[in-house]
Amino acid sequence: MARGDALLAPRVTRRLVSEFARRRHKASQPSFSTDLLTAREMEVLGFIARAFSNGEIAQALYVSENTVKSHVTHLLGKLGLRDRVQAVIYSPMRTAS
Repeated sequence: MARGDALLAPRVTRRLVSEFARRRHKASQPSFSTDLLTAREMEVLGFIARAFSNGEIAQALYVSENTVKSHVTHLLGKLGLRDRVQAVIYSPMRTAS
């Protein structure tokens, strides 16, 4: 050990590093299951995915902007997402028109 010899063969080291990187990347991505969302939260998510503002969503759904904010907060929490940007990225509806 003190001579500077490698503990593992270079091929094994590469495989270990590659596997660690793959697992770390996978673990950092939120899991996305819309099964947890109510029908209204799914509807709000659809508007978010199409880049509607809270005000625009409120107008389209005939509810207050505070109600929309509550729906957004709840759906982000249920899906383990940080913000609206992540909701758009992970939304299965982001390509819907």
